[in-house]
Amino acid sequence: MELTIDKTLSAFAKLGDHLLENPIELQEVIERASRENNWLNIENIEKSIKSLSTWLQIDSLKEWVNSYDFKRVYPIKIGLIFAGNLPLVGFHDLLCVLAAGLRADIKLSSDDQVLPKYVIQKLIQFEPLLQDQIQIVEKLKDFDGVIATGSNNSSRYFEYYFGKKPHIIRKNRNSIAVLNGQETPEQLHALGHDIFDYFGMGCRNVSKIFVPENYDIAKFYEGIAQHDYVKQNFKYFNNYEFHKSIYLINKVDHFDNGFLLVKKDENLASPLSVIFMEYYESFEKLESILENISDQIQCLVTEENLNVSIPKVAFGKSQEPRLMDYADRVDTMKFLKEVIEKTEASS
Repeated sequence: MELTIDKTLSAFAKLGDHLLENPIELQEVIERASRENNWLNIENIEKSIKSLSTWLQIDSLKEWVNSYDFKRVYPIKIGLIFAGNLPLVGFHDLLCVLAAGLRADIKLSSDDQVLPKYVIQKLIQFEPLLQDQIQIVEKLKDFDGVIATGSNNSSRYFEYYFGKKPHIIRKNRNSIAVLNGQETPEQLHALGHDIFDYFGMGCRNVSKIFVPENYDIAKFYEGIAQHDYVKQNFKYFNNYEFHKSIYLINKVDHFDNGFLLVKKDENLASPLSVIFMEYYESFEKLESILENISDQIQCLVTEENLNVSIPKVAFGKSQEPRLMDYADRVDTMKFLKEVIEKTEASS
């Protein structure tokens, strides 16, 4: 018997059903993953699993893969370096590689090992022929291409070691929100999810808000008040107290509600437990500002019809990417197709 792309997609669809069923064994895995990394709490792991499960519908998977015209399984190896800032953050890359008919050598993050190992185990259980397509490794070698996700610092390391091979190397990105001052309490509460889900550690988390001049920050704080549960995580709260003390000692102007600091700042990447804020004069001027920094932004949370190239999502939806919402707007499947063509042309 030979592995086919259809068999691979069927295994992913079975995995999706399994994750949604949430059997006792999965609950135990989730609890163990949460114990090993306090940032990966049960609620965030369950949210991540629910989100990625929406990708794993067989009709959607086939339509997605067929749009790229992948025809068969290839003896081509792609090295994957998973980040560990969010639960199962590397799953989409694994899905892309296997759905394209390629092999995946995976270097896991020490911060997120339990969940990826479980998902891989279930995939192989649903389709034993995938055993030869997936390998967890300590070091990448003999690969035809690489997809690496990390920080701006680690990206320089990745460029040095992997730059001569076809690659996607992802650096730090941030997401932002644009408010008009007329948001409802429900919209602001939804925005709270964009800020606080996964404790703000993802590239799709909002790290900065753009607000009109004379914006009433009290409305913002009232809207996100129910997200005060984040302070129950001691790591998050330690960050909050640390940055609060720094701002107080250095007499830095800021706003404070007891679990989130808001500081006026032109930068995009705010520290954990802090969100930056910048005033805008008009949407026209704001559009120009945003377009100039668009390559640093993962997504834009707003209800405004802004004329910018940045992907826009509604309040509360930044952590619900669709199957074809590729990180950094780099089409992973197109990249893999190019790796196949280059490898076949050189053989």
